[in-house]
Amino acid sequence: MNLDVRINRLIPGDGNVRAVASANFDGCFAVKNIKVMEGSKGLFVSMPSYKSQDGSYKDTCFPTTPEFRQQLNNEIIGAYHQTISQLQEQKNIPVSMEADEQSASMVMAM
Repeated sequence: MNLDVRINRLIPGDGNVRAVASANFDGCFAVKNIKVMEGSKGLFVSMPSYKSQDGSYKDTCFPTTPEFRQQLNNEIIGAYHQTISQLQEQKNIPVSMEADEQSASMVMAM
């Protein structure tokens, strides 16, 4: 499967959302509003969802196998890191081992 992932927007700040992405599958199906989130264990991918009547969130679309979920997560997180690196290079900001959100905040503030 050909998977094209793009980071559409970086979101610096104090919240948990770090970026919004989209994914195109084999050029025939697209998913937008995929979020890159910061959790207690690091970055993770959150698929588009809605809030149900009981207050819980339900994904509107999602990978159906663990293998594809891992592949999609790796592609999206990789695209996020690549976007951060490209912005750092464009702004001549030295790449450090600090948290990505701090780097994104610096880049977006410039």
